[in-house]
Amino acid sequence: MTGCELCGDETGGQYLCGRHTDQLAKRLAELPTLYAEVGECLVPRQSGWGDIIATRGAAGPRSPLDEDVLDTVNWGRAAEVMRLWRVDVQRERWPHHSPPPPPADLAADCRWLAMELEWIVRCYPGTGDLAREVRDLELQARTVVGDPAPRPQRLGTCVAVDGDGVVCGAVVSRLPGQSRVPCRWCGYVYESERDWLLLLHYQPKETPCRP
Repeated sequence: MTGCELCGDETGGQYLCGRHTDQLAKRLAELPTLYAEVGECLVPRQSGWGDIIATRGAAGPRSPLDEDVLDTVNWGRAAEVMRLWRVDVQRERWPHHSPPPPPADLAADCRWLAMELEWIVRCYPGTGDLAREVRDLELQARTVVGDPAPRPQRLGTCVAVDGDGVVCGAVVSRLPGQSRVPCRWCGYVYESERDWLLLLHYQPKETPCRP
């Protein structure tokens, strides 16, 4: 190894220089948010998160959506790519380990790779290819959502109550324009006007400062 696999700069024996290591970490952190927004951009707002049925080859007018984009730039494909990288890194680091981890989602796999990034840039021979593919996934997503990457908006804490009467309390956030928002902790979906009113009404009230 003579230098960074992306720019050739001296790395002190690692596969990436510090600048490209930081960029890879940042992209791994942002990729799930980017692809969630891709879904928002490609799914017509009035249809929510329902399945998109491609019309290629069907009779009648073509879909107004670019079906090639639907095929190549979507959460499912990004999740598949990052799952393969996670499995390969685990195989390389723990060759005698148990079988590959059970399927997870894009966010979980990106988070796992980010946690292993120190070892990856020091020991993993595929680091350069991993960094390039993560960069390509980011660029493809940005062709749909624009630049800069969208930022989640914090809406409050989840007010859903379980069977024992315990309030969830997890943070609820959404991307710009997102109208159907599931709580990532308990799974409750906020989408109706009543849901939003209840969420607003039951937010903890701030205690005024006493003189």
